[in-house]
Amino acid sequence: MVALPLVAEAAAAAAANSPLPLVWVLHDGKAGMASQSLGLAEATGLPFIEKRLVVAFPWSHLPPQLWWWPLRGVSVAGRPIAPPWPDMVIACGRNAAIPALAIRRAAAGHTLAVQIQDPRVGRGEFDLLFVPEHDRLRGANVVVTQGALHRVTPARLAAERRRFPQLETLPGPILSVLIGGSNRAYRLTLACLREIGDAVASLLRASGGAALITPSRRTGTEGIQLLRARLAGLPAVVWDGTGDNPYYAYLAMADAFLVTADSVSMISEAAATGRPVHILALDGGDRKFARFHEAMRRAGITRPFAGRLEAWSYPPPDDTERAGAVLRGLVRDRRAHRQPA
Repeated sequence: MVALPLVAEAAAAAAANSPLPLVWVLHDGKAGMASQSLGLAEATGLPFIEKRLVVAFPWSHLPPQLWWWPLRGVSVAGRPIAPPWPDMVIACGRNAAIPALAIRRAAAGHTLAVQIQDPRVGRGEFDLLFVPEHDRLRGANVVVTQGALHRVTPARLAAERRRFPQLETLPGPILSVLIGGSNRAYRLTLACLREIGDAVASLLRASGGAALITPSRRTGTEGIQLLRARLAGLPAVVWDGTGDNPYYAYLAMADAFLVTADSVSMISEAAATGRPVHILALDGGDRKFARFHEAMRRAGITRPFAGRLEAWSYPPPDDTERAGAVLRGLVRDRRAHRQPA
């Protein structure tokens, strides 16, 4: 029973002697969780290892706060999570929160535990939490962001645009349409998708240019087929989910956006370009989404789509860059204090 503290102490000593701090990134594979956690890790400028968690039975059927021995309940590529422990672990989503805290405990506090979004469990145990303003979680260990963290940078947009040279042949201006799907708050019906397709077709016929449409997994195959049918014969590209993902290229090409109201991540990513972001209303909503949309409108970033495209500008939010700088300083300060005099 005394082996675990000895292992943790040895692992911490080995990490302290490494020339660079090490960061682990934990997420459960969902696109939004991966984008936020990887974006924050990239913004630190520190080396990191991505660990996509697979939750085993019976943990997969239990809420995370009921997981006993959480490091036995998750694996990465079929292997258990084991020391040497990193200097910092970045987690996003509830399925990653409990393993992150378990790593912190196993490392006897030598690993900083950082959580993105409100985990609703173990809040006080995290060294730092990054939560969007509309979540309303506040505290000494909480850093509030305007929207979701993400991986959108000028360098990534330029590189992704070069990867899809065929898009350069499309006539401008380019309208990028980011479509999500039904979730706990909103409903995206086929009738709504038909209206979206017809609205995009009307814009193209009236003003020219081309449209780049990227649905999500929540949009569904039937929804993708419906969009293609409504836009047949027009300069519109609807990604079907196969082949290389052109999402960042669509962001890079856009002169303006239409984004469905259900996704804080997609809206935040579109806003990172500084281009006009028009919000497509959906059935439903809740107070948390209402707070987010109101804050983005007040900041001059988004406007409701009212049948026509408008032109405006705003300073793109720099939440991810600022968050990365905070963590970079935190890790380096911690390592400096641990170095022998």
